[in-house]
Amino acid sequence: MDALTVRRSGDGPEVVLVHGGAGPRSTWAGLETLAARWTLLMVYRRGFEPSPPGVDGRQDFVVDAEDLGAVFRESRPHVVAHSYGVVGTLLAAAEQPQSVRSLTLIEPPLYFLVPGDPDVARLQELGDEVLLDGLEADPDVLREFLALTGSPGIDAGRLPDAVVAAVLRAHGGRLPGQARPNLAALRAAGVPALVASGAHSAALERICDALAEELGAQRLIAPGAGHFVPAAPGFTDELEKFLSHCEGESR
Repeated sequence: MDALTVRRSGDGPEVVLVHGGAGPRSTWAGLETLAARWTLLMVYRRGFEPSPPGVDGRQDFVVDAEDLGAVFRESRPHVVAHSYGVVGTLLAAAEQPQSVRSLTLIEPPLYFLVPGDPDVARLQELGDEVLLDGLEADPDVLREFLALTGSPGIDAGRLPDAVVAAVLRAHGGRLPGQARPNLAALRAAGVPALVASGAHSAALERICDALAEELGAQRLIAPGAGHFVPAAPGFTDELEKFLSHCEGESR
């Protein structure tokens, strides 16, 4: 397969940024100051220009895992991943835990971690309907999901063009509920991990709590920016503390 586009900035130890359903520039707004001390490698997942289109025209965390595994093996970076991007990241890292120096995982749709929870089940129902039906999803379901995931301009009027494009891009994607990353392998390998959330969704808080427990990870709650946690006040400082600690431990 054609290689992903990875844009590089800054100087210092390498930190790979893996976005989810939103584009990388929207996802990572707020992390720019890290480039003074870290080399930021901003991945454009397949389907997000200028990277190649998705295989069969759809988003697929299995394909993401193959793509990301190649990126990780190049330099054993720290990895920061958001939302749907966490799924492929975990699959790739669990396959070769030695390929990553640390993992920071932000609000992933790993519903299987909290079985029987009604809020998590509702979140999965919303997400699955939007991925399966796209713009043909029930309008109330579509707007509820878009609001939860931080899309701008979600009201009773016409959806913004950028939001419509994002829904079309996600339509038909592999459902994240099908993923079962080998979290035990990452914990056994001693990969340092930080799990972060934004205190805007009870379901995502419980998923993040459960993920941190499975990985033996540090836990960070950074309110103020909804699903786009990297833009929350204080998040960048806490992320840098974690990365710096991991750097010190690896020397």
